[in-house]
Amino acid sequence: MTPVFAVVGHPNKGKSSIVSTIAQNDDIAISPRSGTTRDTQHYDILIGAAGYTLVDTPGFQRPSRALAWLQEHAPSADRRHDAIKQFIADPQCRQQFPEEVMLLKPIMEGAAILYVVDGSRPYGAEYEAEMEILRWTGQASMALINPIENEDHVQDWQQALGQYFKIVRVFNAMQADFEKVVAILEAFSHIREEWQSALADIVNEYRRQRATQLQESASLLEELLTRLCTYQVSQKVLSKSQADDLKGILEKKYFNDMRTIEHHHHESLKRLYQYHHLESTIDELLLEGNLFDTEKWIMWGLNRKQLTVAVTIAGATTGAVVDAAVAGSSFMLGAVGGGLLGAGSAWLGADRISSFRVRGLPLGGYEAHQGPIQNRNFPYAVLGRFLYLADALRHRTHAHREKLQISEGDLSARIKQLSSEQQAGLHRALDRLRQQKSTEGLGQYLYALISTDSPIQFREHNTLG
Repeated sequence: MTPVFAVVGHPNKGKSSIVSTIAQNDDIAISPRSGTTRDTQHYDILIGAAGYTLVDTPGFQRPSRALAWLQEHAPSADRRHDAIKQFIADPQCRQQFPEEVMLLKPIMEGAAILYVVDGSRPYGAEYEAEMEILRWTGQASMALINPIENEDHVQDWQQALGQYFKIVRVFNAMQADFEKVVAILEAFSHIREEWQSALADIVNEYRRQRATQLQESASLLEELLTRLCTYQVSQKVLSKSQADDLKGILEKKYFNDMRTIEHHHHESLKRLYQYHHLESTIDELLLEGNLFDTEKWIMWGLNRKQLTVAVTIAGATTGAVVDAAVAGSSFMLGAVGGGLLGAGSAWLGADRISSFRVRGLPLGGYEAHQGPIQNRNFPYAVLGRFLYLADALRHRTHAHREKLQISEGDLSARIKQLSSEQQAGLHRALDRLRQQKSTEGLGQYLYALISTDSPIQFREHNTLG
């Protein structure tokens, strides 16, 4: 049996925020405007092999009048259940009380009740009509006090709600951590016995999903560090002057590519934690120093005109060589015989090109390249930014829609949570990565680092240390 929970209450008390947080889904519309949910919305939540359904309902609009109608049609307690069924089916009630009919329908079909109130607003007797109607349904129920602005009236609400609901919890939709979400599901197993097995499976799947997210976050971080620390762009050209001319364009491509790689991995991390609409901004990735290096590749011994003549004399078909595709532009950087260097005018490795002769004339060339970055602090800057985002996603609720600002941080406190052996291994692995060497064991150190809940301390200014 799949558990179904109907989230009900007065308009604008955070029902949709509660649904979004429990479902861990930021696709659910949330607005400060009263009455955002105007119809019943069903959300099927699948977690591994388990699942449940959350029903976001419109708020009560005329509870006192609806209760009066019910009381007229149910003179005794044994008639109340049937009276609500009649209320839902009655054409006039559907016209006069559309919101009440819509929210009661899934409850009478078997959904448990999550009644939501705003703990920052005073309790009033007008809410008693809502609670009385819900009590008439006879369904398992829990009250959630959502302190939207403050907790000034939480205690009054607790006293009142305790008279209508077996379980009353304070549940801040903007701050509730993972364990509080799980606790809501676990609590229902005590008041809905037939759901105990299903709810236990759901909780186990949630915990398994959480562990998987940590493992995949570490793998994603390792991939990001490896790509950024080893990334370089290069272009083979015919002369040193051409290499010098490419410097600015190649540098721009390199920096843009580095930003794109980091952005892609950050977006993948968001999707891993089921954030599909979270906007984030990030400080410019600091790539200090003149990383561009135009170095001599192999001296051609000929200028472009001389080479073209030589190739033509040799009877080779002149071909267009490399499409640099740098910054959206194509560069005809040479004309080398397609028959000479292979179909499609492919570039050969330096060791092979150096052995070629055109009518006895040596071939050679230059290579312009950018990266990889050599700053030993660079991996830590990338690491700090990723960990900040990972921490935010783990502890941020899906009802929280404000834009996230990502920045570098001082990782020293976080790293100190690792064992001495882990710290040494992490530093050694990052240094080897910077030197383009193998980094066996990096993944396990990153997992240990990403699994700890120690906060990252952030600097006022973005500097590498």
